[in-house]
Amino acid sequence: MEQRTEIADLGEFGLIEHLTKNAEIQNASTILGVGDDAAVIDHFGKQTVVTTDLLLEGIHFDLMYTPLKHLGYKAVVVNLSDIYAMNAIPTQITMSIGISNRFSVEALNEFYEGVYFACEKYGVDLIGGDTSSSLKGFVISVTAIGEVAPDQFVKRSTARKGDLICVSGDVGGAYLGLTLMEREKKIYQENPNIQPDLEDESYIVGKLLKPEARKDIIEFFASNQIVPTAMMDVSDGISSEVLHICKQSNLGARVYEEKLPIADASRKAAFKFGLDPTVCALNGGEDYELIFTIAQEDHDKIVLNEEISVIGYITDLEEGVKLLTKGGNQYDLKAQGWNAFNS
Repeated sequence: MEQRTEIADLGEFGLIEHLTKNAEIQNASTILGVGDDAAVIDHFGKQTVVTTDLLLEGIHFDLMYTPLKHLGYKAVVVNLSDIYAMNAIPTQITMSIGISNRFSVEALNEFYEGVYFACEKYGVDLIGGDTSSSLKGFVISVTAIGEVAPDQFVKRSTARKGDLICVSGDVGGAYLGLTLMEREKKIYQENPNIQPDLEDESYIVGKLLKPEARKDIIEFFASNQIVPTAMMDVSDGISSEVLHICKQSNLGARVYEEKLPIADASRKAAFKFGLDPTVCALNGGEDYELIFTIAQEDHDKIVLNEEISVIGYITDLEEGVKLLTKGGNQYDLKAQGWNAFNS
């Protein structure tokens, strides 16, 4: 039988020490990491970018089908994605968790294995955090800190008329992964003897359980002297994010259905589940791709990157925010994305 160490055996300080003993410093800006009352960072003349996220069991993740290692990885990545969405480079994170006694030290080791794996992959230092007991469910709070050259950060509110709307990677996959997992969970709950069948859907399951942040796109911008006029990450769906950019920039937009980047695996899965791939791409959340606007003169630079699709353009406010379908019809783009308060 696998060993189970109770958290109470270590105590809070013992637990923090145990979970952070392998924290290695990778950034010169980290002056003092884990182990004191607070960390010390110095970004040497750059501007500091800060973001924070709360992930709650039962709202943002389901431990019935989310391995703890994947959850640790994803908890870090979704925060780094917000830093990249500001055109900044993440350098440090803090990680706080609330746990009930149903979790063993071994389970937390698994979670932190994912955390450290993400930190190492993205070159980020874990510099602090807290652990507390939670009466029910697993609570995760991550703060990410990044740096950007003075005034090179990109906001949502600065798109301009005529700008091209671009998105990295492909969209809709994570929502389809969630649809599949929820379906298999229901089948399992009704009949625990049936083994989940995820064999041929590794792509959409991976998009849900192990998303990646688009560090490569920010590096591409830097090496090609591209500064987007506005940018966000896709956490609530393309429709929702385009509407955010338009609302905050006081402009309209045209988005072309045929230009939406949808992976073949996602398209096939959508048809199999009786869903419209376009609806999944527009309204599915949690893809953590970057959606951004660029000046038309940067178009020739953007086409060099196969990971970037141009999906539309920014218009005057009076023209509204419209989707142009493959059949040539126009519809108002509506945000029907995933909403933490409607679940």
